[in-house]
Formats: sequence, structure tokens, C-alpha cells
Amino acid sequence: MLYLLAAIGAATVAFLLWRALGADRIGVSSSSRQAPVAPDDDPEFLRRISEQQRRQRNTDEDGTN
Repeated sequence: MLYLLAAIGAATVAFLLWRALGADRIGVSSSSRQAPVAPDDDPEFLRRISEQQRRQRNTDEDGTN
């Protein structure tokens, strides 16, 4: 009987530790950082590129006239 109680206790502790420390907990991110964003998905990057192209076009137009 003592072995049965010890086995149930060990299984309970193992389950609780698995739930508390498991990597695949639902709704909890494993890191506090955001995932990296690809450049073509980053609105700030796309805005900067657009502004650079607009400036380049303006300087090209001004230089040829």
C-alpha cells in the first residue's frame, strides 16, 4: 500500500512540474521578445524605402532639367 501511495505522489509531482515548466503551455509565450519581422512585412521598413525612392526620383528629375 505504501508503494502505491508513493507512486501516485510521484506521478502527481511529475505531472505538476510538467504543467508548470512545459514549453508548450497554451497562451503563454516562451520569450518576452517579439518574433523577427521580415522586411517586406515591416511597415516602417516599407515606408522608409518608399521615401528613399521618392527622394531619389525627385533628385533625378531635378538633375535632368
